[in-house]
Amino acid sequence: MTADIIDGKAAAAEVRAEVERGVAALDTPPGLATLLVGDDPASAIYVASKRKQCTRLGMRDLHQHLPADIGQDELTTVIDDLATDPTVTGILLQLPLPRHLDPAPLIARIPPTKDVDGLTELSAGRLTLGRPGLRPCTPAGVMHLLARAGVKLEGADAVVIGRSALVGKPQAQLLLAENATVTTCHSRTRDLTEITRRADILVAAAGIPRMIGPDAIKPGAIVIDVGMHRLETGLCGDVDTDAVIDIAGMITPVPGGVGPMTIAMLLQNTLRAAELAAGS
Repeated sequence: MTADIIDGKAAAAEVRAEVERGVAALDTPPGLATLLVGDDPASAIYVASKRKQCTRLGMRDLHQHLPADIGQDELTTVIDDLATDPTVTGILLQLPLPRHLDPAPLIARIPPTKDVDGLTELSAGRLTLGRPGLRPCTPAGVMHLLARAGVKLEGADAVVIGRSALVGKPQAQLLLAENATVTTCHSRTRDLTEITRRADILVAAAGIPRMIGPDAIKPGAIVIDVGMHRLETGLCGDVDTDAVIDIAGMITPVPGGVGPMTIAMLLQNTLRAAELAAGS
């Protein structure tokens, strides 16, 4: 039996419609400050897409394009100014940064109430402790897709491949918060296939093209592919979709799965940050 496709495009469209209604209900529209340092082509494309969707939903685009040779202290000052500016309700520092800049202390300057990427230590701490806060966009998008698909998480055996601060670690925390039994795998994991083959829910976020094949999938499993790779043959994810589609019960496609949800959840976080600033 062929796996059901989890449609990220349709889910993202629903989230955007909800956000648009939320923005319209506010007295003052959210203001999203995106910071792009230098001229990395991929980062420029990502930021342009975020800005475009932001303005479409009625938010204010407070973008700043900064020179590649900006110093650490100068960029810190920019972030500090945005942190205290009441017209700015969300701050997003686009990564990666030029090599001479250290991202960790810069991200730490972003107030957790404006941390729409959910990457600060305070945001991570709130997630770990189960306290309210803004969650990282991609893992939050995965959770939305699972909920929308009617996947029962309580008691499920979930495996997350990847332990990055951006996806893997927060993904495991969010699954654990829904009472799944979570195993985190990484580059040092032994017998990876033996572990993934028992998973009811498998989240692949390792950053290796098509690393997950049919021998790694439990029949009927829910497979969430976070990977995105541009090869000569086209786009693919961390999962060999064609090889596992007759084994999995549900699967996210690449493209059109998790990707659209990342920006949708950024928009949702931006709305929520503005609501927090307004005291609602």
